[in-house]
Amino acid sequence: MQLYNKLSAAERAELIEKAGKERLTISFYQYAHIANPQILRDHLFITWNKLEVLGRIYVATEGINAQLSVPAENFLAFKKHLDSIDFLKDIRLNIAIEQDNMSFLKLKVKVRHKIVADGLNDDAFDVTNKGVHLKAQEFNDIIADPNTVLVDMRNHYESEIGHFKGAVTPDVDTFRDSLDIIEEDLKEHKEDKNLVMYCTGGIRCEKASAYYKHKGFKKVYQLEGGIINYMRQVDAEGLENKFIGKNFVFDHRRAERISDDIIANCHQCGKPCDTHVNCANEACHLLFIQCEECAKEMQNCCSTHCAEVNSLPKEEQKALRKGKGNSNDIFKKGRSEVLKYKKNLRG
Repeated sequence: MQLYNKLSAAERAELIEKAGKERLTISFYQYAHIANPQILRDHLFITWNKLEVLGRIYVATEGINAQLSVPAENFLAFKKHLDSIDFLKDIRLNIAIEQDNMSFLKLKVKVRHKIVADGLNDDAFDVTNKGVHLKAQEFNDIIADPNTVLVDMRNHYESEIGHFKGAVTPDVDTFRDSLDIIEEDLKEHKEDKNLVMYCTGGIRCEKASAYYKHKGFKKVYQLEGGIINYMRQVDAEGLENKFIGKNFVFDHRRAERISDDIIANCHQCGKPCDTHVNCANEACHLLFIQCEECAKEMQNCCSTHCAEVNSLPKEEQKALRKGKGNSNDIFKKGRSEVLKYKKNLRG
């Protein structure tokens, strides 16, 4: 019985193109108590593989976090399967604003310690004791209140290309880093201020809201379904859009255009740009913002060194990488001494 993906990304891309089927990019999460994540993981893979689901799914004792794509013609069968699982019945599905048949090229269902790496001791607080969920209109109303502090719970490279107007955007590399910063900044206002949070799809805010309630905050709110669900409601209900720029997403698209505003800059020349790329040098793979002109000049690389390496024959590149492992840059997101125009550079 097949329990793991056996095709390469290139092979899968070719099959998708030949099939000519429209695919839907979807994300969802659910905190729940799962006794045996491995059994659930195998069940999901077997069922979803038959439905041609592709994506990245994490299962843990605390729940599930899924970003995936499914052929539109299989969506109802996929939804029926979700509804057959008690804690996933009628779950909210965030359907991408911009669709791309190549958003995911493999099916990866993995058992993890947590569905979101957060560095928290969850035994110290109840993760289900979450804050108040806000729909788009409620969110717009409360962030207009001067007694509200709006916080972006995403990382620096996400908020750099797009965020809500007036939001606090911590210059952090991880979700865990932002928790302590926000608590310290608002420690004198745990009783009186509205703490309103948002993230991409809601999963980080869900954990953060429970954490801040545990820390004594009395008025804790989160944007239900995150930015993705917000835009769905804005479009459907004709509401005012308070988000500017792009919404960073964790698939091959890298971002969805929300407004025409370009609030970021090319990290190499400084001109207005909000296109994230990965350095073409496989030993680097640094994520950064690059305009078309710099991409051409730098051969899709972050530095002249990487461009020189990337111009070598593939076998020579492999020989250079052999035994060295990946550069630390592969784990960085827009932070490197070679990026001249990166704001708040920390190396």
